[in-house]
Formats: sequence, C-alpha cells, structure tokens
Amino acid sequence: MRHTRCDKSLITSRSIRQVASLLLLAACFALLAACGGEPSDTPATATVAATAEVEPTAAAPADATATVVATAEAEPTAPAQADATATAVPTATPENGPDRAVDGPLAPELEGITGWVNTEPFTLESLRGKVVLIDFWTYTCVNCIRTLPFLKEWHDKYAESGLVIVGVHSPEFEFEKILENVEGAVARYDLRYPVAQDNQFDTWRAYRNRAWPAKYLIDKNGVIRYSHIGEGAYQSTEQKIRELLGEAGSPVYNIPVGGVARPDYDPKAHSGGETGQTRELYAGDNRNRNNPSYLGNSEYYDTPLGAPTLYQDPGDHKNHLLYLEGLWTKDSESLTHARTTQDLEDYIALQFYGTTVNVVVYHDGNDPVKVVATLNGDNVPEEFSGDDIQRD
Repeated sequence: MRHTRCDKSLITSRSIRQVASLLLLAACFALLAACGGEPSDTPATATVAATAEVEPTAAAPADATATVVATAEAEPTAPAQADATATAVPTATPENGPDRAVDGPLAPELEGITGWVNTEPFTLESLRGKVVLIDFWTYTCVNCIRTLPFLKEWHDKYAESGLVIVGVHSPEFEFEKILENVEGAVARYDLRYPVAQDNQFDTWRAYRNRAWPAKYLIDKNGVIRYSHIGEGAYQSTEQKIRELLGEAGSPVYNIPVGGVARPDYDPKAHSGGETGQTRELYAGDNRNRNNPSYLGNSEYYDTPLGAPTLYQDPGDHKNHLLYLEGLWTKDSESLTHARTTQDLEDYIALQFYGTTVNVVVYHDGNDPVKVVATLNGDNVPEEFSGDDIQRD
C-alpha cells in the first residue's frame, strides 16, 4: 500500500498557536520537519531514527533534547514559493454595479487548478450570492494545521446559511502536489469543504499572496471585504463572516459565536538567540545555499547533489541547527537516507527550545517503514508522545 501521509503533525496537544518561531526540518527519507512550541530556558535534544518510513511526531517537554534517526529513503521535493507575511491585494477590480454593497477589489477567479477534493470543479462566479472564504494552506504547514479546527467549525455552523469555504492548497514541497496525498490529509483532518489544488501557484499569484495560511473573505457580489495573513484573528474573522452573511440575507443571530478553545501563549516564548524558540529548519540544498544555514555539519556544504555522503555528528550541538550522522544523500529540497542500518546508527539530531517537535517524513516505497524518535537519548515519555508515536 502506498504511503501518502506526510505532514508536520502536532506531536502533543500542548502545542500552541502564534509562537515566536517555528522549527521545521525537511529531509527526504526522511523528509523531516520539526516545529517548536513554547521555548523554555533549557534546551532539549531530539533524535529521530528511521529504518524506513512513517511520520514520527515526538512531543518534547520544555527542557528536553530530541534526535531523529533514519534508515530508509524517499524523495519529496519542490521549491517553496512563499515564506513571509505580506498582505495581498488582487489587481482586478470591477466596474461599479447597482448591486454592489461596497467598492473594493473583485476577487480573482480560481486559476490553474489541477485537482479537486470534496467537490466537482466550479468557479467563484458560480458562487455569487454566497459568502466565500478562500483559505490558502498546505497540509504540512503546522501554522495551517492549527487553523483547521476554526475553519471546520465555521463550515459546520454557517454552510447552511450560505458560507462556502474553499481551501486552496498551494504546495510547499513537491510531494504535496500529489492528489492522493492531499486527499489523505483532507480525510485525516476531516475537512468537509471543497479543496482546490493550486499546484502551479496560479491562484496564489492572482491574489498576490505571500504566506501560509492566508484567508480572504468575499461578499455576495464577489468583492474581497476582509483578509488575514497567518494564525489568529479568529474572532474578528468570524464576526466578518457573520456580517457578510447578514448582508447576503442570512442573519445568523441565533448561531453562537466561537466554540474552539484557543491555547494560551507561553510568556517564555521568544525568538532569536541561543535560548530562543528553535526556528524553522530545512535539510534540502535549496534552503541551505545562503545564510542562514540549517545544517551543523560543515561537509554538507561541499557535498554535490545526489552523491551519498558519510556524515559525522560533531557532537557539539547548538540551537537552530540539524546534525547528521551516517550515510545521507543531499537533494534540492530534501535529504535522503542512503543505506539500511541494523542498530539505528544513522540519525538526525536536533537540540531545540520548544514544547513540541513536528516532523515530516516522506517515503516513496511500498512497504511500511519504522522511524524511531528519542528524547534526551531515551524513549519519548508517554505523556509527551504525539498521536503518531507508537509503543510496543
């Protein structure tokens, strides 16, 4: 059975929204990614070891050390097309019509869509008279994952009143372009609204979008009335949904506002420095060509693409860097484990500050593969284990 799951799974329910920075490591088999939660004053070391494929997720206590060890291979990859937090303003604007509620930019159409999930193909023009929420996301983005409970709640509460949520899936990595992978993520997160695959970023560019996640609210006349980049602003977004539904003739006074619990922000979370929350990390060559670099092995930067290379962990781990041990092959946006080991000799190690570690692993083979995660050199304690950690 082909393995199609690959995400920055939240390793623990204690992960928080709107943290100062994100720890992500992309390696291809293992395509490993980690996202930090609230940092503490004490570093942790994480290790992930894999003898084939799976998506590990190990939650770390605020003062731990994690390592990732692997012995399998795979090969996702695709250049990321966005990385920041700029607001977007579509270029197209309509002529004023008699039924226009307000002046504003007309929402661009869905362009270049290569696949559809939960729906047959449609256009935004066909949704005139309804309120439409465009959500730009990608299924390995932990920031996107943390917004999904709110989107699901809005769909459940307001779909019958005329709200249509459209998830525009614009992939950060090559493997995220695979329809089966997107379908698997949609099923896993129980998303019941339409999802459109924007594999070439045509719709992304039409909206001049710059980040994941990003939301655009479109009124009954096709006009963009509200936008928000990033996590947060859930209350103001819902209030705008309710306002636009009222304008469309569907008052929602009898529907309660809110309902999804919002985790508290840890005051110890801060960015920058050796004790700052561990940043987003990548293991592929594309992201390591210029400063800042993400790998702590100096030989990585002298290694040609596609050449299996024996790495030695220098042992002196610093925050914000990944460390390799064993035989690995560097690719443009991934790192592939290049041999099978018997005792998990090969690994990726990471010292981090945060309450969660989120790992993305992709395997293109047919047989299941195990990935072993350790924390401070030992098994991940059960109380810190995410849903993907299995114990036997």
